[in-house]
Amino acid sequence: MAYSYIKAIHIIFVVTWFAGLFYIVRLFVYTVEAHAESEPKRSILLENLTLWSRRLWFGITWPSAIITLLLGSYFLHFYANNMPSWLWIKLGFVVVLYLYHLLCHRIYRQLQLGEVRYTSQQLRIWNEVATIILVAVVFLVVLKSTLSMVYGLVGLIIFAVVLMIAIQLYKRIRTKGKI
Repeated sequence: MAYSYIKAIHIIFVVTWFAGLFYIVRLFVYTVEAHAESEPKRSILLENLTLWSRRLWFGITWPSAIITLLLGSYFLHFYANNMPSWLWIKLGFVVVLYLYHLLCHRIYRQLQLGEVRYTSQQLRIWNEVATIILVAVVFLVVLKSTLSMVYGLVGLIIFAVVLMIAIQLYKRIRTKGKI
């Protein structure tokens, strides 16, 4: 019974962590774009975006990442003697996600200091990294060993390419002023 409750809470914090990761990078995009505005609009936007980013990052995203790690670690002892290959791959994606989180923290700190090192387009692409990881992890967890690793990898690459094409199309439409 405790297993099911812990699993449910773990999933809830995975969802809130991903929500935070998705939204923080959108706030990064808006922050970069706000730097291009003229005064007083620029100052007003940056003040609000700085506040929203700090609240999201330290109030939701970081706590969710930590709780996800703690609760997820609980499940590892069930596989102590025989960890299936799909789980090793999933854990690899989880490590990549934590690295992504740490890189987002670095971007967060830079933007909080007023340092703009990336374009809004680069950050839009960066935002999709979490999406790719999410898709990979969900498919691994749901399909487990029934998923052919070759088909899974090909599918993930195709998904990533489609996302990048969609970003480029969105940029073209946005620059024409239709959105």
